[in-house]
Amino acid sequence: MPSRKRFGSALLLVKHSALAVLIVCGGSLTYVRGQTDQRTVSEALPASQLVQPADLVGELASASAEARPTIVYVGFRTLFAGGHIPGATFHGSASTEQGLADIKKWAASLPRTTNLVIYCGCCPFERCPNIRPAFALFRDMGFAHLRVLELPTSFAADWAGKNYAIEKGLK
Repeated sequence: MPSRKRFGSALLLVKHSALAVLIVCGGSLTYVRGQTDQRTVSEALPASQLVQPADLVGELASASAEARPTIVYVGFRTLFAGGHIPGATFHGSASTEQGLADIKKWAASLPRTTNLVIYCGCCPFERCPNIRPAFALFRDMGFAHLRVLELPTSFAADWAGKNYAIEKGLK
């Protein structure tokens, strides 16, 4: 059973993330590349490329170090610092041109066969300003094993709130 301290930390993360969710995802449209783009809101991601939190937790628990997926957080730096999936890395926020350029630069040297999982969780999945631009970037770069962690409500609710492991701070 999870300790009270760990549960308290998850609740604190949920409370602190609530304001960020309201600020970032309050609108019905997504801000990408300096303009409102309705396609990023409604574009469906292939079901075959979505992974559920419980499934990723199981995969991480059973994977050897060599088989572990490369996990990339594509959201906002402050939320990553507040708590993220252990081993995940941050290379930029996919909702900005600079963030996409930074992610692309990092990914350029990766083999296109890399088992890659991207996630954000800043706000409800259908309104996330980061997931779809990041998915399109990696897809267009030719990554053959690309998946998206589906966090319907937020990272705070759908990961930390379920007491899955988190790390804090920047790498």
